[in-house]
Amino acid sequence: MKENFNSYKDDINLDFLRQYCLSKGKAKIIKRGEIIVRVGEPSRNIGYIEKGYFKYIVHNDSENKDYITGFAFEKEFVADYPNCLYGKVSDVQIEASADSKVYVVDGNDIYNIFHESPDALYYGMKIMEGLFGQIYSSYINLYRLDARGRYEHLLKRCPQIVQQLSLKDISSYLKLHPNTISKIRHDITFAE
Repeated sequence: MKENFNSYKDDINLDFLRQYCLSKGKAKIIKRGEIIVRVGEPSRNIGYIEKGYFKYIVHNDSENKDYITGFAFEKEFVADYPNCLYGKVSDVQIEASADSKVYVVDGNDIYNIFHESPDALYYGMKIMEGLFGQIYSSYINLYRLDARGRYEHLLKRCPQIVQQLSLKDISSYLKLHPNTISKIRHDITFAE
C-alpha cells in the first residue's frame, strides 16, 4: 500500500486547515528557486500548496554542504512548523522546487484558532504528534538501515517519489551521494 511522503497527516483530517487557507489565505505564485523561509529569520506563515512543491534545506557547516531534510507536495502544507505559530527564528530554508501556487496565512492566526476550543487544540496536538513520529522514524532509519535499505524503504513507502524528485534531491534527503543511489538502482534493476 502506498503511503504519503509526509505521514504526519495520515491519521488526522486537516480539511479545516485547508479550508481556512483557501478562504482566508493570500494566493501567491512562487517561482522555482524562490526562498519562502530563510535560516535565521522569523518564520511566520503556513501555506496550502495548490500547485508545485517545496524542499526543506539545512546547511552543514563542517561539510560546507546543504542537505534536504524534507519536502511538501501539492495538496499539503508548507511551513516551518511549529516555529511559524510563534514567529520563532527558523533553522531551515524552505525553497520552491517548481513554480508553485500557495495560499498563505499567518501562523499566529492558526495558533489562535488552535486555542479557541478543545477540539481545535486536539488538532494542533495531533499535527505535532504526527510530525514527531515522522521525524523520529527518519532519524531511526539513519541508524537501523544501510544506504540500500533507506532507499528501498523510501520506494516501498511512496513509489511515486522517483517520478516527483530528481536523483540529486533524493540523494540529499537520504544523505547519500548520487553515485550511491545510481549504483543501488542498477543493482536493484539487474538483481531481478
